[in-house]
Amino acid sequence: MLKIGLTGGIGSGKSTVAELFNSLYNIPVIDADIIAHQLVEPDQPALALLQQTFGQSIINPKGALDRDQLRDIIFSDSDKKDQLEKILHPLIYQQMQAEFDLQTSVYCILCIPLLMETKMTHFVDRVLVVDCPVEVQIERVMQRDSLSKESILSIIKSQVSRETRLSQANNVIHNPNSSTPLAEQVKKLHNQYILLSNS
Repeated sequence: MLKIGLTGGIGSGKSTVAELFNSLYNIPVIDADIIAHQLVEPDQPALALLQQTFGQSIINPKGALDRDQLRDIIFSDSDKKDQLEKILHPLIYQQMQAEFDLQTSVYCILCIPLLMETKMTHFVDRVLVVDCPVEVQIERVMQRDSLSKESILSIIKSQVSRETRLSQANNVIHNPNSSTPLAEQVKKLHNQYILLSNS
């Protein structure tokens, strides 16, 4: 079964594209962000590891992860960001593989926002990048997450450049605005992936 690594910068429209593969063609989607959230639920071993590494301030009064607090810590200190990734990324990929092994479809979408940053392109058979201009990313994320422009820019800076992402892509879905016909692009790729998985 083909592993399609779906990636793109923050606000590029990865989730929308993944949803289309699933809703139009019933293709399973395994989402690294969802797994990352599950791994740091209260009583999960990963949360205890994060608490040991970053201190009590990242745990809220209910015993859950204070994501804003953790985000502030890691985006102001690249060493801390590396520490976080060393803890979480191996666990995320391990869980993704376990979920992939249960699938029976012709191909599977693995939605991995940091596919290139984690140098894990070898984990997938094809790299599919959802692309849009930086100013569109900023606008979408400001509307969606009500983050400041500065926060969004620092997140974009912490990810690989748009050029790097595109240079490593086997396929690209262009998503520059809300009127972009995404379903047509998804249909073309779906047919291509079926052919590839049969060859």
